[in-house]
Amino acid sequence: MPDDSVTTSYTNPAALWKLRTRTLALGRRTLVMGVVNITPDSFSDGGLFFNLEVAVGHALQLLDEGADLLDLGAESTRPGSHAGGSPIASAGAAPAPAVSAEEEQARLLPVLEGVLKARPQAIVSVDTYKAATARAALAAGTEIINDVSGFSWDTGLASVCAQASCGVVLMHTRGRPDEWAAQAQLASDALVKTVQSGLQASLDRATAAGIAAESIVLDPGYGFGKCGTENFRLLARQAELLALGRPLLAGLSRKSFLGQALVSLYAGKPAPVEARETASLAAMVAAILNGAAVVRVHQVPAAVQAALVVDAIRAQQLEQA
Repeated sequence: MPDDSVTTSYTNPAALWKLRTRTLALGRRTLVMGVVNITPDSFSDGGLFFNLEVAVGHALQLLDEGADLLDLGAESTRPGSHAGGSPIASAGAAPAPAVSAEEEQARLLPVLEGVLKARPQAIVSVDTYKAATARAALAAGTEIINDVSGFSWDTGLASVCAQASCGVVLMHTRGRPDEWAAQAQLASDALVKTVQSGLQASLDRATAAGIAAESIVLDPGYGFGKCGTENFRLLARQAELLALGRPLLAGLSRKSFLGQALVSLYAGKPAPVEARETASLAAMVAAILNGAAVVRVHQVPAAVQAALVVDAIRAQQLEQA
């Protein structure tokens, strides 16, 4: 893990992020969150880390490579999936999730426990929208709950997080994954307003449940109900979301819109997932320059190096301002 004491860079806005048992300073440098997908069907690395020992080993490797935090997820929210439950349910029936809470916990908890047994001081986030899974993960030692739905898919999740006084990441999601392909694209102003209002609604739900503002980080939700160029429009204006008063986390790594931007290099077809690493770094740099305090990535070493360089540049800009 990089040494905070030797960094002099920025995060805008400077803030504290209050987690379950500790507090992180956001403002010295960009924090890098390494992704561990414990799923057979993730769009980025489906099945590679589905085995318990392999998943724990990968998580520990990410920490050794410089990740400040880990984000463990056990249900894919790739485009077209039924994460969050299908919006089309029988009359009076609640939509069923794609992966049950029991299955999600069976995948997740052994990995979480294995990581914390090996590295008790590791800061682990759990990517879930289910209250039951969050409760179990918090009992097992996670510090952060990362909800892609911004407290909109499981109404009980906000109170679970409030009771645990944990950190939360609230993402903006426009619809559910199996709705995204049919959504009309939005112009730049309408898109930014939609994301701002959605994140404000998530903040309001968190506040109503008793979650302190200092526990909350916001995520614009790149790729989550934003189609193609909408993501670039949002990235270009990401800094406007800082007006909501909380730090931002940006997760752009390996997203499909990056592959779409590279079609001229791949005979008119989107670049495959394994060919998006350089594009992922470029998008991450843009996100930091537009105010992201935390970046969520799959490849940690290059991200750590790029973030340190961007932070050093921004530090000089601020000194000269």
